[in-house]
Amino acid sequence: MLKVEIFSSPGCSKCSHAKATLRHIASEIGADQIEWREVNILEELDYAVELGVLSTPAIAINGELCFTSLPSAANLRQQLLQRMAS
Repeated sequence: MLKVEIFSSPGCSKCSHAKATLRHIASEIGADQIEWREVNILEELDYAVELGVLSTPAIAINGELCFTSLPSAANLRQQLLQRMAS
């Protein structure tokens, strides 16, 4: 199972879009394959900095920062599927 974290900040419209995209892709792939959580950078700033998050939205997969900005749905899906295959 992949563990996906989406780093966001309150009121960020790009973050809302990223969460909706991730929610859609996770439902397509299967909820049993992807576990995801939202990380509010204001509440977990130290953790975000530890991973190298400098702006939102950012996405980490299995504890590794993969996207430092809003990815396209195709790029996010591709990254998730590649990591599931390996």
